[in-house]
Amino acid sequence: MTADELLNIHVPNKRVELVRGVPMVREPAGYIHGRVTMNLTARLVLFLERQPPGPAGQLIAAATGFTLAKAPDTVRSPDIAYFRPGKVPDPETPGFSDAAPDLVVDVLSPEDRTREIQERAGQWLVAGTQVVWVVDPRRQTTHIYRSDGTEEFVGPEGSLRGEDILPGFTCPLEAIM
Repeated sequence: MTADELLNIHVPNKRVELVRGVPMVREPAGYIHGRVTMNLTARLVLFLERQPPGPAGQLIAAATGFTLAKAPDTVRSPDIAYFRPGKVPDPETPGFSDAAPDLVVDVLSPEDRTREIQERAGQWLVAGTQVVWVVDPRRQTTHIYRSDGTEEFVGPEGSLRGEDILPGFTCPLEAIM
């Protein structure tokens, strides 16, 4: 299947991604997943609204698909995505954007497996994403993967930092869990 064909299928109450041309149907997210995603999104929105006038970049909602690879096509949809100013795709982009967000957040669901999580993070980084936050609500931790190959583990007492992508942003994990 191609990214264009994926745009035209509808699986009620399911989330569908495309991995190397194969559709991957996922169950809707559970309550904890939705709560943690919204809590972090709200903190990111407030942070961006408090920035000095000028372009703030663009925060993208969950379930938005991005084409990460072609022939065979891979389309992934993060829980949160952010583009820095100057990298925001054309707002009239039809279908899935080929631009990789600068920051991707993946909030884990109970059925996610370690190998799959690492594969998703790797696909984002290969496509051009700079930082991937993999938030684990059950363990109240986050794994951070960076395009320079470094990784970081943030425990329950730690905080997320915006690094070069969102300078000045910090968020204690306990605030979103």
